[in-house]
Formats: sequence, structure tokens, C-alpha cells
Amino acid sequence: MDPASALLLVLAGVAAGLAGSMAGLASLFSYPALLAAGLPPIAANVTNTVAMFSTTVGAAAGSHRELRGQRRHIITLVGLAGAGGSLGALLLLNTPPATFELVVPWLIALGCVLLLMRDPLRRLADARAQGRERARRSTLPFACAVVLVGLYGGYFGAAAGVLMLAVLSLALTEPLPVTNALKNISTGAANLVAALAYAFLAPVDWAAAGVLAVGCLIGSWTGPAFVRRLPERPLRIAIALGGLGLAAHLWLSALA
Repeated sequence: MDPASALLLVLAGVAAGLAGSMAGLASLFSYPALLAAGLPPIAANVTNTVAMFSTTVGAAAGSHRELRGQRRHIITLVGLAGAGGSLGALLLLNTPPATFELVVPWLIALGCVLLLMRDPLRRLADARAQGRERARRSTLPFACAVVLVGLYGGYFGAAAGVLMLAVLSLALTEPLPVTNALKNISTGAANLVAALAYAFLAPVDWAAAGVLAVGCLIGSWTGPAFVRRLPERPLRIAIALGGLGLAAHLWLSALA
């Protein structure tokens, strides 16, 4: 790997960590950077999955206060999301490269739309949390939703954090900082299981993964301090619009 590509991946990793702290869309920076460094789409995706685990480590290190007393939720979410992540990895390993190239732009576009809709989703979650009682019959739909988000995270992952935050906000009564911390742990579980599968069965570029992981760790660890001082909504909208542009570019490239 040449120095220019290494610098690009470190900077993309820092941006991914910051974006993950702010909006749950870290892969919008890291995945295109891996493509720009010369990796094919599937190799870029599995390398990105391996590197993104450092984002979970950094975010968890900064959320230890919010995770106190959440052992029951953590065990449940790690199990469900991890199962989903294993299914997502299995699906990716059996997806032809040409099919993956056609699917990825739509996944990125979905993530960007969800990012733009994050505030309405949170308001809906808050309204439901205040206006309904939790019932046992809500357990199965919640479990299925976590598994499906974990599957998506293991398969590709862009905006998996947005999806998981929406699911947890609708199902739990915890404050947003706690819900966000649980989101990081659950998506990290799906990511870890998929990364372990890819480490043995997929074409991971370990040099690229290591360099990207360093940037992701820095960005995710320092992200909350920066995000508190930045205008969150305009940045989130800019990221989403940029992602839609990227999705259009990848879609046209796949058709060419």
C-alpha cells in the first residue's frame, strides 16, 4: 500500500468514527475510501466490516457510564444481533460479485434516507414510549427486528446504526444516551461475528483494514467531544445528500 492510500484510509477512518458518533453512518466514508484505494467491491466490504469493529471499541470505551446496569439488555442484544450478523455474512459469502455491485447502491440510498428521517423516527419512538405499555407480545417482533438489522449489518452495514437505534428506541424506555450506547454494542456484535467469518472465508485486505481501523478508533473515541460543538443537523443532511450522490454514482458504474 502506498503512503497516499494509507493517509486516505486513516482520514476516512477518522471521518467514519465521527460520522458514526453523530449519525450512525460510518461506512459512508470508509467504504468509498476502500474503493478509491483500489479494492474490488466485495473485498472493500469485508475489509470495511473487519475495520469497523474498532469503531465499536472506541464508542463502548466512551459509553461505560451509560452501559452500567444494562447487563440483561446487553446479553439479549448481543445474542440476537450476533445471530443476525452470522446470517448476513453467510448471505454475502454466497452473493455473486455482480449482484453485490447492483445491490450496494440501493443499500447506501436506504441508509441515507433513514438518516434524513432519523428525527421523525425518534419522535415516533418517544411518542410510543410515552403512550403505550410494554406487553409480552412485543418481545417477538422486537427480537426479529434486532436479528434483521444484525443481518443487514453483517451483509453491508451502512446505516445499520440508524436502523438499530430506531428499533431500540421503539422497544425500550431508556434515555437516548443509554439507547445509543446499547445500539453501539448490538451493531458491534453483528459486526464482530461477520468479521470473524470474513477473516477466514473472504478476501480481507489486512493492511487496509489495519490502517482504516486506526482512524476509526481515533474518530469514534474523540467523536462525541467534537460532535457536541458542531451543528449536527446540517452535517447529517450533508452526509445523507453526499451518500445519495455516491449511491447514484455506484449504480451508474454497475450498469456501465
